[in-house]
Amino acid sequence: MSDFAIYPSLKGRVVYVTGGASGIGAQIVSAMAEQGAKVGFVDLDKASASAVSDRYENVTHEICDLRDIDALRDAFGRLKDRIGAAEVLVNNAARDDRHNWQDVTPDYWDERQATNIRHMFFAIQAVAPDMIAAGSGSIINMGSNSWFEASGGFPAYTTAKSAVQGLTRTMARDLGQHKIRVNAVIPGWVMTERQKELWVTEDALSAHLKRQCLPDPIDPVYLARMVLFLASDDAAMCSASSYMVEAGSI
Repeated sequence: MSDFAIYPSLKGRVVYVTGGASGIGAQIVSAMAEQGAKVGFVDLDKASASAVSDRYENVTHEICDLRDIDALRDAFGRLKDRIGAAEVLVNNAARDDRHNWQDVTPDYWDERQATNIRHMFFAIQAVAPDMIAAGSGSIINMGSNSWFEASGGFPAYTTAKSAVQGLTRTMARDLGQHKIRVNAVIPGWVMTERQKELWVTEDALSAHLKRQCLPDPIDPVYLARMVLFLASDDAAMCSASSYMVEAGSI
């Protein structure tokens, strides 16, 4: 692993992360904490959330089901009481559960959208007034290249993830006048523990790596590094854009 950059502008910055207890989200929380940011995250997994929080004095969390928007608002309110108003929001939470298109019901479809896209808008809505008052902010929405690749096997997920870029660009326009930047980070197939436990096989990984321009599997740390850049003052003129971290996958 390489030596990575330090961003002085992130020291002391208040960062909210959704889905911070595992996978890419936990890596983002750790990376922000190591930069000296004050990090608050929300997640539904109590044990994993506590394990992440316990590693750092400058990290706290709230247990929250993001499908419940009132619960999300309340959780953000409690984080604000403890660490202050969000200066950075990372909309990371999602679940890429596989499903057959023939089996999808209206209720399942709605639940997948609530899990993967709806909370992103309402998280932005919750933090934006304080960012407007401060005259600055950075919002980072985590997308997916699965729909770029025309991946099959989870149409409700890919539909939700394709919407991330629409949400990103329209909110960048609406909030830009307040010097709030809104960007998307687009991962490829990232080797989180969940992916390795559920879907990574030798054959599947070998086939996928052949589609990448770069030959190595993608470690979650590289998603976190892109998020750090976009959260920092180094990215002061970056907004309404999507930043691919997918090793040149086609």
